[in-house]
Amino acid sequence: MEVHATAKYIRISPRKVRQVVDLIRRKDVNEALAILKYTPRRAALPVAKAVKSAAANAEHNYDLNKDKLYVAAAFVNQGPTFKRYKARAMGRANTIFKRTSHITVLVKEKK
Repeated sequence: MEVHATAKYIRISPRKVRQVVDLIRRKDVNEALAILKYTPRRAALPVAKAVKSAAANAEHNYDLNKDKLYVAAAFVNQGPTFKRYKARAMGRANTIFKRTSHITVLVKEKK
């Protein structure tokens, strides 16, 4: 039984979030949360929130044991990009891309 949780439209670029998600793949939920607690990256908070949500979904909706859960898969997709413009010299403008991420965490119960 796979249970998932998704955090959408997170205002951090997917490349930065993937660095954090790579740390928790195939780890126990409690171990993953401990790793994220001491990870000095801004992306650690929304990833931890998604892991907690997936664990809560598994426990509440499917009666799975929270102590036996592990992060089976975690991935980050790119969300919509906000485009902003910054004034440059001689009347020109540069485009600033403000990227967003969709974080998906899948948890399974160990057998």
